[in-house]
Amino acid sequence: MSVPEVVPIAYEPEHRTATIGRWDGGQFLASVTAGFPEGWTVTADWRRHKRWFAVLHRFDEAGRHLGSSITSTGTAEDGERRAVEAARVILDGWLDALPGRRYGSIAVAPFAVRSEGVLFGLVAENRGEENPDGKDWAELYPDGLGFTDPWDGTYDT
Repeated sequence: MSVPEVVPIAYEPEHRTATIGRWDGGQFLASVTAGFPEGWTVTADWRRHKRWFAVLHRFDEAGRHLGSSITSTGTAEDGERRAVEAARVILDGWLDALPGRRYGSIAVAPFAVRSEGVLFGLVAENRGEENPDGKDWAELYPDGLGFTDPWDGTYDT
């Protein structure tokens, strides 16, 4: 089954989709996440390349991408705890600034943006060669959450 025009994402307050929902301007998807530059391959100095980010994607009510706020807070080499804590502070400020914010499930169209060489977005992928059941997939980058049939908002990691 192909990726739908809008992909449901279930709100799970104690898990990786705890910071998604709606606001007066539409829907939002937010996270603190780490990513590597596109095309990067594992090397001994991986800690220098693993960057932490505060991420806030905004969508209209129909799920169309309106824009993203993405800020890097440091690398694993700089200290992951410090970078993660800094990203959480930034993200909390962005979320507090969303008028009428309420957490809950969302449904958004695939999109992609790049920051500091890192891919961010919900990307539709044909996983037929990798996936024995041949199902298409929508991957949230760089968070590593995968969505597929039955398209009920649950994810795989």
